[in-house]
Amino acid sequence: MALVNTKEMFKKAYDGGYAIGAFNINDMEIIQGIMSACAELKAPVILQVSSSARKYAHPAYLVKMVEAAVKENPDIPVALHLDHGPSFEMCKACIDDGFTSVMFDGSAKPYEENVEEARRVVEYAHKYNVTVEAELGKLAGVEDDVKVEDDKAQFTDPDEVQDFVTRTGVDSLAIAIGTSHGAYKFKPGQKPKLRLDILEEVSNRLPGFPIVLHGASSVLPEFVQMVNQYGGQMPDAIGIPEEMLREAAAKAVCKINVDSDLRLAMTATVRKYFAENPSHFDPRQYLGAARDAIQGLVEHKIKTVLGCEGKA
Repeated sequence: MALVNTKEMFKKAYDGGYAIGAFNINDMEIIQGIMSACAELKAPVILQVSSSARKYAHPAYLVKMVEAAVKENPDIPVALHLDHGPSFEMCKACIDDGFTSVMFDGSAKPYEENVEEARRVVEYAHKYNVTVEAELGKLAGVEDDVKVEDDKAQFTDPDEVQDFVTRTGVDSLAIAIGTSHGAYKFKPGQKPKLRLDILEEVSNRLPGFPIVLHGASSVLPEFVQMVNQYGGQMPDAIGIPEEMLREAAAKAVCKINVDSDLRLAMTATVRKYFAENPSHFDPRQYLGAARDAIQGLVEHKIKTVLGCEGKA
């Protein structure tokens, strides 16, 4: 099976009341761990690349590694997606490189500028059968080049969504309902809460239209504890409760992004490996252990949050 775009994936997910996992990739081991989990559970997947990850790994390397993953797993639908594309030029470059889906993130721009540039991305992408995601509202937090202070975050305004989707022609929409980028999502004592009422209102305005949640890592405490046990200094981090994410996935949410959980799983495992094997220096050993941890985490997300097991 060749790389696919997200159109058919999202239609099946919307109708079936589940979501597709969009997992950020940076290197071979992360890709292999994700794909092993999806092959084991027969789950479709979106492998997504931030602009900084694209710079780190180099575009040609990333595309070829993803193509290798597709060749190794021909029965698994895989989309290659640009996460938080900041400009038309970045989206165009990824489309030209072979990405099958792109996100244009104009959420920090004035509304009319966001509309105009998103429309421009859509016009180019659809010529090549590439699907386009855009964003309304601003999520707080930090992830790579995306940095939004808490007091600058904004919930998505349901009154804008129909106008935005109609005028831009985007294929999916990321909305802000209480998720947050990064591991440190909430202040001490603050309870996480998703504004499912906003999600409900958006889905009423856009019946059958796929919605996306960014900043949806749960920051599993066992990995935070493992990092600290083996020499780290992470304060307690509170993510989005998985039961809330599963409820969103059963509604209009068709794509849930996971990045911080992958980073934590990998970092915690590597720290543990070196603490237990201080004289080892073979990257295949500690990166192999990290790859296995990534696989376990993704299997957990598929079963507990996404509900897409057996949907490949």
